[in-house]
Amino acid sequence: MQELSKYETVIGLEVHAQLLTNSKLFCGDSITFGAEPNTQVSPITLAHPGTLPKMNRQAISHAIKMGLACNCTIEKNNYFARKNYFYPDLPKGYQVSQHTTPICKGGHVPISTAEGNRDIRLNRIHMEEDAGKSVHDADPYNTGVDYNRAGTPLIEIVTEPDLQSADETAAYLTELRKLVRYLGVCDGNMEEGSFRCDVNISVRLRGDAQLGTKVEIKNLNSIRNARKAVEYETERLTGMIEKGEEVKQQTRTLDVVTGKTFAIRDKEDADDYRYFADPDLPPFNLTDDFIESVRITIPELQRDRITRYMRDWNLPEYDARVITEDIEMADYFEAVCRHTGNQKAAANWMLGSIKSWLNEQGTGLSGLPLKPAAIAALIALVDGNKISSSAATSKLFAHLLVNPGDDPLDAASQLGLIQESSADELGPLVDQVLQQFDAKVAEYKKGKKGLLALFVGEVMKRSKGKADPKVTNQLLLEKLKS
Repeated sequence: MQELSKYETVIGLEVHAQLLTNSKLFCGDSITFGAEPNTQVSPITLAHPGTLPKMNRQAISHAIKMGLACNCTIEKNNYFARKNYFYPDLPKGYQVSQHTTPICKGGHVPISTAEGNRDIRLNRIHMEEDAGKSVHDADPYNTGVDYNRAGTPLIEIVTEPDLQSADETAAYLTELRKLVRYLGVCDGNMEEGSFRCDVNISVRLRGDAQLGTKVEIKNLNSIRNARKAVEYETERLTGMIEKGEEVKQQTRTLDVVTGKTFAIRDKEDADDYRYFADPDLPPFNLTDDFIESVRITIPELQRDRITRYMRDWNLPEYDARVITEDIEMADYFEAVCRHTGNQKAAANWMLGSIKSWLNEQGTGLSGLPLKPAAIAALIALVDGNKISSSAATSKLFAHLLVNPGDDPLDAASQLGLIQESSADELGPLVDQVLQQFDAKVAEYKKGKKGLLALFVGEVMKRSKGKADPKVTNQLLLEKLKS
């Protein structure tokens, strides 16, 4: 649209990532997802008088690890603050967060889109506790409150207003979710709410230095929904400006059915949360040794794995990139490669039969019944000309999925998949084919070399698929020379 080209969209994201710890940020209550409401609570979670919080060391380590991976500056002198506001699912009447001393400052996250590669700058990463959950549809007259989630450790990753489109928003969220999974600091599960984002968006005339009035879309729980929200708001705000309408600072939410956003409240001024240092939690200082102890736990990230796969194993960039999109797949692939030297074949299995089966089953690699050694055994059978590649992928793989304890070679024998590679056995079959198709043989000798595939196919039929294609080719070529 012509009017859209006059404007540019300015987007900042606030991503909340629940940290993968066993317990809450300030007490020992479990944070396991899916428990019965209000079964993972204690007097500390419920803010009973006289209770005192205690910091979770693992949560602090996870926050530092995320900051280091994002090239942030780690703030060594930290404290937690009380962010005061009332909501039914916040039992204390305030949220413990960080204000003037976020644990990580600055940094960036690289993204790639059709427009090219660039870094999205971060403003901060800070720690805070999650609130509980209000349940509005369990009772027609009352709202239920589940405090299981209250106190779950979070990091909030806040960008600068650097993003400019729905594509960049989706690319950033994809990269960030991949990063938290690689680091093991968050499971990145948007459906369960452990990774969710708020979008701050405004529109201004292209080249204008002044930011437009922003709106905030809250609690987007999928990358697709974030994309929809940005696309809709870009068009809505542009249309309002074109018509001369006033854009109000609002908090909005997305109707996932219609793909449209709607206002839930106007927000003319910044909220006054009356931050002050939490008197029950002492300041905490991070030593260089502690930060370094976290740094050495950072695993090899995707971009480094891509480089290594291409350099050491000669994988095409496409293969390396797709395999490493998911750390579970990359780890499984590497486990297969520990049992075979044919890394390209391992990549083909990962991107072919295995990926197809996972998509059909709607599961991750944890649901695959076959161990990496079994996939390597399939590769060895094909490489050793024991079975054909098609038999391995279409028949033996399917059999082993149902019978994962079977030995692949024994299973191939029982299924009659072992190839016949003896010249003594295949020679008579080759002779039969050449005799039956003597006219085609004459055409072949006159130059129609493509007929060789016909002869191979006929030998395969007579052998019921057991003829080794390589040996068959060799025998045919020798006999066709005479």
